[in-house]
Amino acid sequence: MCGIVAVVGSREAAPLLLEGLRHLEYRGYDSAGLATVHSLVSEDQGQLTCLRAKGKLINLAAMIDQNGAPGNLGIGHTRWATHGKPEECNAHPHRDSSGCIAVVQNGIIENHRALRETLEAAGVEFLSETDTEVIPHLIAKELHLLKLEGLPVCEAMLLTAVQRVLPKLKGAYALAVLWVETPSALVVARRQAPLLIGLGEGEFLCASDTPALASFARTILPMEDGEVALLTPLGIELYNQKGDRQKRSPSLLSGVNHVADKRNFRHFMLKEIHEQPETAELWVTRHLPEGLPADAPVALPFDDSFYFGIERIEILACGTSRHAALVGAYLLEQFAGIPTAVFYASEFRYAAPPLAPNTLTIGLTQSGETADTLAALAMDAERRENHGDSAFAPRQLGVTNRPESSLARQVPNILDIGAGLEVGVAATKTFLGQLFAFYGLSLNFAARRGTRSKEEIFSITQELRSVPNQLRSLVKMHDKLSEELAHKFADTKDVIFLGRGINYPIALEGALKLKEISYIHAEGYPAGEMKHGPIALLDPKVPVVSIAMPGVVFEKVLSNAQEAKARDAQLIGVAPEGPDTNLFDYLLPVPKVSEWISPLFSVVPMQLLSYHIAAHRGLDVDQPRNLAKSVTVE
Repeated sequence: MCGIVAVVGSREAAPLLLEGLRHLEYRGYDSAGLATVHSLVSEDQGQLTCLRAKGKLINLAAMIDQNGAPGNLGIGHTRWATHGKPEECNAHPHRDSSGCIAVVQNGIIENHRALRETLEAAGVEFLSETDTEVIPHLIAKELHLLKLEGLPVCEAMLLTAVQRVLPKLKGAYALAVLWVETPSALVVARRQAPLLIGLGEGEFLCASDTPALASFARTILPMEDGEVALLTPLGIELYNQKGDRQKRSPSLLSGVNHVADKRNFRHFMLKEIHEQPETAELWVTRHLPEGLPADAPVALPFDDSFYFGIERIEILACGTSRHAALVGAYLLEQFAGIPTAVFYASEFRYAAPPLAPNTLTIGLTQSGETADTLAALAMDAERRENHGDSAFAPRQLGVTNRPESSLARQVPNILDIGAGLEVGVAATKTFLGQLFAFYGLSLNFAARRGTRSKEEIFSITQELRSVPNQLRSLVKMHDKLSEELAHKFADTKDVIFLGRGINYPIALEGALKLKEISYIHAEGYPAGEMKHGPIALLDPKVPVVSIAMPGVVFEKVLSNAQEAKARDAQLIGVAPEGPDTNLFDYLLPVPKVSEWISPLFSVVPMQLLSYHIAAHRGLDVDQPRNLAKSVTVE
């Protein structure tokens, strides 16, 4: 989940690396570092400068200001710790024993212990606890062997050394390598971790994600799995894992909003919550134009063959995306009539259900780079292809906020939620975008399968058209209400969230948001399950947040809330105003809408309440401890 940047060209590398790392800091912020190579006129090789700092990127920037990092070639890294504590000694780049080779890596080298033991037996001394440090030592060994073979020092030598090392590494990685003896050459490689090359004029930048490239180049070359590239100011040499030279045309960087801008908001998360009405309006404009046919009530980029013959749906997701998937499963089953199951992608990889015919598999990941989801999709496709029966052939859909991501290159069908760049680690507007995607799919399936009347489908589409304006007033109102309420609960230790039916996943999402950014322990439960155990936790110090939206389970939820009130728990209600909801000690009012679309509104008060509690506690809302935006390692 680390972020890497590398650059080679005619300009000073350090400022470009820092700029790229700023756009990737959401991927890791335990520590940061960079290495540059400065060509020495009087010598054949360059001079390597390596600077590393614990904590935020600003600490590295201060170190560069103080010490300097000259050179037109460089690599940079923001770290999310996997192996070794977030200390300076474990920060990237890592070097070989001579200090002539530097490497940055995103991923996990699974066999690093065995490699380390072999290298230590040969006299190599390690200075960190990381898995990455084995790589520069292995490259140094191969370079030494190549020199003994009589090869002249050149850019191809570095490329060959890296190509020899990669088969020895087990796991997923994206890495960048530089060597002082080739001060104009950079080697990058990837395996099951994202890496893209940005093409400038006489210079090239390589990064883990597009935001780092957006201000540098509008033309990109996404690297494919197993590829290695040699970058110099003169061009790119791209090779597959067999060593065959590849020729592939670059593409334009899709989308327009790849640059983070906090505007006048205190945090990105707050800005992104306030952008949800815009997210909704963009979705309605794009997918619900007037005049659509009754059998295709939502304009999605799929023809009739996409919907034909599907008897079952399986959704793979992690974290917040899984909560959106649970809402989606409710809609697909209860509204569209398709049996649907939701799986943790990490569990699906190792305990997939028996194969069922005519199944649509949906991978849900806002970044399009979630390692477990990508791997689960690949495993599902492989086992279906190996089955042999056409009824079991893979039919896959990716739902993402990043149409240029690895997901889009892996699956044949992509649904772009179009929420725009989201910087805050705690997903908000992308969650809303994912919900809208499932409304679109469910309406189209229902129309084609005839599981709902035209009147019911029309009613839901009309309600969806009204959502943007309703969200505008809701966000504005709850920003103020939640800020006032946050003062009362900022010192709370435990919170329980309750919901039923389509709003049970919203209870899970509310609990997750509070945990993620305020570090308050919170759990979400189906309201009817509270009496089967969780009720034992209740006392005056444990608030209960209850989502009570009018519909088939409205009275049941109110009854469950009464059970909590009888145990002296403070009740916070997310419900419409009215006599039925007077039982709540605190009411976070939401519009009285159809139960089908209620999750689009019930989630907003909990996002804002979590935000304001965390902000009141003085926490880093956008970059909460131990978390990263894109989980690109298993």
